[in-house]
Amino acid sequence: MNISCLPVSIFGDICSGQMEIAGWAAAAKEIGYDGIDISILFLKNRTPTYLAKLRRDLEAVGLPLVMMTTYPDFTHPDPVQRERELLHLQSDVALCSEIGVRYLRILAGQAHPESPAEACVAWTAENFQIIDGYARRFGVGLVFENHGKPGAWDQVDFTFEPRHFLDICQRIRDTGIRVNFDTGNITAHGEDPMEFLPLVLDLVETIHVTDMAERGRFSPTVIGTGVTPNREVFRYLREQGFDNWLCIEEASGNGLPGIRDAYHYVKNLWEEAGLPSNS
Repeated sequence: MNISCLPVSIFGDICSGQMEIAGWAAAAKEIGYDGIDISILFLKNRTPTYLAKLRRDLEAVGLPLVMMTTYPDFTHPDPVQRERELLHLQSDVALCSEIGVRYLRILAGQAHPESPAEACVAWTAENFQIIDGYARRFGVGLVFENHGKPGAWDQVDFTFEPRHFLDICQRIRDTGIRVNFDTGNITAHGEDPMEFLPLVLDLVETIHVTDMAERGRFSPTVIGTGVTPNREVFRYLREQGFDNWLCIEEASGNGLPGIRDAYHYVKNLWEEAGLPSNS
C-alpha cells in the first residue's frame, strides 16, 4: 500500500504560482508520502519548454506523479460541447503521458438540470469508451470517481447521486477504466460508503480518502474528525486484499501542517485496520 495526496489545502498557493509543483513534491517527500497528486489547474501552460522543465524538476525530487485530476463534462446538454469535452480530455491524456502521470482521474460531468439521467449515463459511457482506447495507446490509467462539487463547476457532479455512479460503472465494465472510490462524497450525499464499495470493488484501483464533518452535506474536514467511516472502509479493503494507492484528498484548510497530519493519520489507520478485531 502506498499513500499520495491531492493538496486541496494549498491549491491557492500552487495555482497562483506561490508554490511550484516541484516544491509541492519536495514537501510531500519530506513528510513521507510515496507520491503526489495534482490538479490540471496547477499547470501554467502546455508549452514543450514548460512541460520538459516540469518533468525534469519532478525527476530531481524523485517522487512520482500518481494522479492528475481533471473535469470533463460529458453530461452537458449541448452535443457540440460534449465533443469539445472529449477533445480536451484527449489532450489531458497526452499531457499525462508527457509528464509521467500514472493515473488520470475522470468524471461524468455536472448535474445539469436539463439533462435527463438516462441520457447522462449513455453520453458518459459513450465518451468513456472512446477515451479508454486513446488512454491505452498512451499508457495512461483512467480512474472514474464518484465525485462531489469541484470549484471548477457551477453544479454538483452527476455522480454525487451514488446510483448514477453505479449505473455508469455497469456500462464501462468492458473497458480498461477503473474506479477512484471517494469515501467522503457518499457520506456527503447522506449515505454509507460501505453500501456501495462492495458493489464496485472489482473495479477499484485507487481510494480517495476524504472526510466530511456532517452526513448529508458536502463539508470537507480534517481527516479523522468527521463522520465518514474510513476505519470500516480500510478494514474491508484490507480483508479483500486491496494493496494499491490511498490518495488522500486533504481539504482541511490547514496548509502543509494539515497535509502532514493527514499522512500520519491515514498511515496509522491503515496499519490498525490490519490488526485482529478485538471482537
